[in-house]
Formats: sequence, structure tokens, C-alpha cells
Amino acid sequence: MERQREEARKSWSGSGESATETLWFELAEEFGATEFLGYENEAASGEIVGLIKDGQRVEALEQGDRGAVILNQTPFYAESGGQVGDRGSIHAAGTLFEVDDTQKKLGRLFVHQGTLEKGGLKVGDTVELEVDHGFRAGSRAHHSATHLLHEALRRVLGTHVAQKGSLVEPGRLRFDFSHTKPMTHEQIEEVETLANRMILQNSAVETHLMSPDEAIEKGALALFGEKYGDEVRVVSMGTIDDSEKAGHAYSIELCGGTHVGRTGEIGIMKIVGETAVGSGTRRIEALTGEAARTYLNAQADKVREASELLKVGPDDVITRLAALVDERRKLERQLAEAKRELALGGGGAQAGGDADAIQDLGKVKLLARTAQGVPAKDLRGLVDEGKKRIGSGVVAIVGVSEDGKASLVVGVTDDLTGEYNAVDLAKAGATVLGGKGGGGRPDMAQAGGADGAKADEALAAIAAQLSGSAAPNLAETTA
Repeated sequence: MERQREEARKSWSGSGESATETLWFELAEEFGATEFLGYENEAASGEIVGLIKDGQRVEALEQGDRGAVILNQTPFYAESGGQVGDRGSIHAAGTLFEVDDTQKKLGRLFVHQGTLEKGGLKVGDTVELEVDHGFRAGSRAHHSATHLLHEALRRVLGTHVAQKGSLVEPGRLRFDFSHTKPMTHEQIEEVETLANRMILQNSAVETHLMSPDEAIEKGALALFGEKYGDEVRVVSMGTIDDSEKAGHAYSIELCGGTHVGRTGEIGIMKIVGETAVGSGTRRIEALTGEAARTYLNAQADKVREASELLKVGPDDVITRLAALVDERRKLERQLAEAKRELALGGGGAQAGGDADAIQDLGKVKLLARTAQGVPAKDLRGLVDEGKKRIGSGVVAIVGVSEDGKASLVVGVTDDLTGEYNAVDLAKAGATVLGGKGGGGRPDMAQAGGADGAKADEALAAIAAQLSGSAAPNLAETTA
């Protein structure tokens, strides 16, 4: 037995914070498991068996010290199974230790972490322990809601759904589960409706201790990979006629967490998010009770504000928004068309229409334009339109953005790609614009540069390369 204990000490000493882990082992070996009283009580007395400060075992804590308290028994729930640890206070005459977290070490040692606000604590003291009721109530409501949510997901999505992780806090719950694709809005709504039906049923939440085999026989769900002892805690809630579980229970799960007495105490459950967290794993975030009510009130306020801005009733907000979106799309199309017409038919570096912009360079015609304020993504469309208008020739358009940068697109009609390469022409223009190179195909290429003020010079360089001469003054050529 001593050899086994020594080996265990060595294994704990070899992990992470070795000194602290060894300390937990020694305390658990010396005092045994902490007795948990929190299923029935939120307040109790206890004897201090250990005090920790700065990772070291001490005999006393003084006012202002940050440390941890270990007792022979406690009503504080220690973080496990996704449910966060309880908060509250440990007090005696003239002494107050505020607990801000409760953790479980080695699976059996409850560690109350916090700050000694006043007085002093020493090993052997008998103290009063009081769990923060509001914090515990919020945690257990969200924990019970995860059980209802789990079963609802299995019923809506299929029995392949299995819990992959969870977080249960007073203000929210997060539930990870196995599923390969995003849930539809209808599926989310169906899951939420089914879970809330069980909440409104206000059935008693029953807890029984039994063997793992007996629990599974009654239809209880167990977490894959979880280790269970000879006796397990089985939590069941809700009733539904088509259930194959014992007593037509809606949900039966192996669980060591704290829960509400009746499902109605959850109040309501509202799903607020559904996302992916990994391959084959989805995550649902939800709220219950007061947190859900606050969320729904905030959503209602947003609808009210939107209805006031749109000057319609709340029921007509969606219809009005849809009309505005449709109107905006039409205006955007009209604006884009106007910009294209302006870029190809007037304005820019040259005044007048296409005739003024088209240069006859002897062997080939060139339609050259500068387009102010036209997005770079629209230039290809303009070049395609220009190629249709010119019939046979080259089209070069420089778009100048508000910050003075230039984007250049050059197009060559199909009948001339054997003689002229749009990539080479784009490179010639890009050099003048302060850019490098150009990319694309013989019939369509693009480039850019930092100096949009030299747009006319870039177009002149393209004209010069087409005519095989020095770059002409583009304004004079067009005139």
C-alpha cells in the first residue's frame, strides 16, 4: 500500500504545477473526500481541515489574504460536468471569507477559492457556509435546461446527437453536440418549442441513486468516455407519451450536477445562437429565466425603435424593410448603369461621346477612357461594353479611386488577339501609373498603380505601344 501511495505521489508530482498537485494529493489522503451537502442544502456548518496561500499549505489566513479553504463538508458545488463552481461566503464571529469559485481536485477534494475580507481563519475552526442563492438558482436552472435541450435535439435531429461538452452558468448555457451540418431555422424553432413544452409541464425533477447498468436499462443517457462508479446519480424530468424511457420520462441522464425541483422553475428557454465549433460538432447557446426575459425585452425594444424610424407599426416592419431593400437595389442598378454610360460615353479625361474617345491608330482603333469614382471591380464590365461598341480594336480604361490610386483594365477584341496582347499593353500602362506588371489573358488584362494623376499618360503609353511610336499626347490625339 505504501509503495502504491508513493507511486501515486510521483505521478502527481510529475504533472503541471507539481508542488500544488502533490499538496492536493496529501490533503485528500489525510482527510479523505469532502462530503457534499449541496443537493439538499445551500447553508451548513463545516470544519476547516486545510488552508492554502500562494500554493502552500498554511495554518492561518489573515485579513486581505487571497487563498483557498478546504472543509470536511460543504454545500458549495465544485465545478464539474460543465456547471461552474458556486460562490458565496464562509463566516464566523467577526470573520468573512468571500468565495468566488469552488473547484474539485482529484475528483473528491472541494477547494473554496476567495479572499478573506475581515477577521482571520485557522485550521480547525468551525465556520458557517452559505451559498449565493441567486448564483446557484441561475446555474441549476440552466443545467436542467441543458437536459431538456439535449433530448429535444435528439428528437428533432436524430439519435446520433450526443453531448460533446457544455458550460452552465447563472446567466447562460452553452451546449456542444455531434451533428454534421447547420440547423435550419425551423429545426431550431422546433427544438426550442419542445423544450419549453416540458418546462411549462412543470413536472417534478426526480433524482435516484442506482447502478450504471440499472440506469442504462431505464433509458438514461451516459456521456461517452466518462468514468462512473458502482453507484450513479440519475436525473429524470418531464413526461411524454411516446417515450420509451422508464415511466415515459422525457429526459433521463446520469448527472452529478444541481437541478431545479420542478421544470417550471426554469421559466423559459430561448436559443440565441447555433454555430460550428469543429468538424462534426455544433454549439447552441441559450438563456433561461430572467436572462431570457431580459434578452427578449431587448429584442422587443429594437423592433419598437425600428418601427418608429420607419414610421410603421411593429407588425409592418418586415414588409417596409423588404420594400426599402428592393428600392435600394433598383437605385444601385440605375447608379451603376449611369456610371457605365458616363465612363464610356462622356466625362472622364475626355469630353464628348465614344467618337471623341476612339483613336484611329492606323492598324487598330483604341477606345481610351479615364473613369473617376468607378470601383475597380466594375472596370471589366466597362471594357466588355467598350469592346462591343468598338467592334474591332482595343479598349483601355483607367479607374481612379477617391484616394488617388489607379486601376487599369485593357481588353482586345477576339479578332486582334493574334496581333496584340492585353497583358503587354496593361504592363505598359502600369509602368506609368507607378505599378508593376499586369495579369490576365491576351483578350483581357488588368494592372494598377499608386499615381492616378497619370491616368492620361498611361493611356497615351498604351496608344504609343499600339502604334509603335513614342507616347503621344493623348488629349491632342483625341482632339
